[in-house]
Amino acid sequence: MSINYGSKRVVVGAHYGLRDWLSQRITALVIALFALVLLAQVCLTKGPVDYAAWQAIFNAQWMRLFAFVSIVAVLWHAWVGVRDVWMDYVPAVGLRLALDVFTIVWLIGCAGWAFQTLWRL
Repeated sequence: MSINYGSKRVVVGAHYGLRDWLSQRITALVIALFALVLLAQVCLTKGPVDYAAWQAIFNAQWMRLFAFVSIVAVLWHAWVGVRDVWMDYVPAVGLRLALDVFTIVWLIGCAGWAFQTLWRL
């Protein structure tokens, strides 16, 4: 005869740990690598860094793709970080849900603005 000590329910948020930690590190590496590549591109630009120079930097398809991936990495990095702050410091479930929804809407708006800006160059 086996004795069941406690329930088998999954505690909300407890399974996020390793996945979130790893995603934060990977997205941080992508963001840092993009910053270094962009800095190198700007330093290699001869003359003033004006709109034409930025346009020349982002004319290369690989740079646009890298910028796209970096924007996605920034958005994911921000989502994981802000969601963890809400989970840790906002005990009221309703308020936490409202803050999560607001954060998602805000990040989608930032994504739209960033992609629109990237493709206008």
